[in-house]
Amino acid sequence: MALPDLIASLQPFLLVLLLLLVLLIARRNKTSPSLKLPPGPPTLPLIGNLHQLGSVPHRSLSRLSQRYGPLMRLKLGSRPTIVVSSANMAQEILKTHDLESCSRPSLTSYTKLSYASADIAFAAYGEYWRELRRIFIIELLSAKKVASFRSIREEEVERTMSSISSYSSSSLPVDLSKELIALTSTITCRMAFGRSYCDIGSRFQMILNEAQAMLGGFFIADYFPIIGWADWLTGMRARLEKNFTDLDRFYQQVIDEHLNTGQQQQQQQQQCDSGEDFVHILLRMQKEEKSLTADKIKAALMDVFIGGSDTSSATVVWSMTELMRHPQAMKKVQEEVRSVVRGKEKVKESDIDKLRYLKCVVKETLRLHPVAPLLIPRETLQHFKIDGYDVPPNTMIYINAWAIGRDGSYWESPEAFKPERFTHSLDLEFAGKDFNLIPFGEGRRICPGKNLGIKTVEIMLANLLYSFDWELPTGMTREDINMDEAPGVAVHKRHALRLLATRYSSINS
Repeated sequence: MALPDLIASLQPFLLVLLLLLVLLIARRNKTSPSLKLPPGPPTLPLIGNLHQLGSVPHRSLSRLSQRYGPLMRLKLGSRPTIVVSSANMAQEILKTHDLESCSRPSLTSYTKLSYASADIAFAAYGEYWRELRRIFIIELLSAKKVASFRSIREEEVERTMSSISSYSSSSLPVDLSKELIALTSTITCRMAFGRSYCDIGSRFQMILNEAQAMLGGFFIADYFPIIGWADWLTGMRARLEKNFTDLDRFYQQVIDEHLNTGQQQQQQQQQCDSGEDFVHILLRMQKEEKSLTADKIKAALMDVFIGGSDTSSATVVWSMTELMRHPQAMKKVQEEVRSVVRGKEKVKESDIDKLRYLKCVVKETLRLHPVAPLLIPRETLQHFKIDGYDVPPNTMIYINAWAIGRDGSYWESPEAFKPERFTHSLDLEFAGKDFNLIPFGEGRRICPGKNLGIKTVEIMLANLLYSFDWELPTGMTREDINMDEAPGVAVHKRHALRLLATRYSSINS
């Protein structure tokens, strides 16, 4: 819910009470005058700078940073916040002061959906988080484990290509956004849960969409804790509780199926050579480590389910959108894919390393359209200094990856889609060593699913480009393509990408 709609829904007496309480809190928590804080815009009574976030915060904050600098101070209600908008400042936070700023703020939706921050994404920094990260990296997302699910990714991509072919034969536009969201959800479910859960149908996607809305929603408790009960009056808390209940029931269904011997054998058979799914691994580890409770398992599943379903599909949609707007890049990447995979029915993951220009396209897409443009916020554990400015403890930090990717002081023609800018790069991975391209974050809190996400994006995009020639619907030009972003944690196109697909005859090429 947008802030203006939220405020309009509150009764006048509540606003008066809110003003009095926050002014009292602000006076009590007034920052010590001895601190030299980063520059920032003036604040308003009560809300601070909340009104300046806008409906697309990464863009609003980028504009503000152009005036106040790449290290900018904000006051979001009662919560002190710093916004980082340059590679140099990001390096200071994510590398030099990584340890001092690697925790997470306690935010209402994050805390609820992650079972009191029992997951790897939102857990506070400490021994529990370190152990959980070890489990993810070694047991769930190691290179060997990611490779073991190769057949699942290839099978589901092939199934989606067949689905798109049905539109091709009937000359109907295909809703690429819908097809790719369904594809990534199915891949994620098969890897994590052992089967696709297609029987849940549209309800499955509705639950996922609502979870994304809640994670990106505005909760009064996050900025004015003393009157957090007001979220019940706005209806946001009730929506969050319902979404949590829906997700919890789904996770419990998955766990119950795995605990049932017959279901477990069936799922193992369905997986063929891909080995254990994530639920099997977590349940096996639970027998060895009793502290791994059912809620902690569900929290881990939340990371995989929500984090893995939307991000890859959004990236491929943005890639196809940019390629449709830039025909020369489309021609070049299709020629590369079809040259490397000549005569085969589909692109396999073993072909991907030969597709260097395709990798450049993916990298350029993530520069312009990072799926999480404001990386998951951090919270400082102790005081430190950056560029002569004080950063107090318990300060929330946003890294604006979107602004960093469009920084004109580093990128030539930063608003232009130019995959060629990466052609001569010696390192086509997302190492982030220069901190100019950090769509997955960096430091201790870097996304552990980075390699899995990249592999999924590359195999999806390569097959779309190999299997079909793409055109805009009749009467539409590339200038008509809408580039508006939908609000949320994972940023999708606001309007679905609908294209005409013509099957490419690979055998006779």
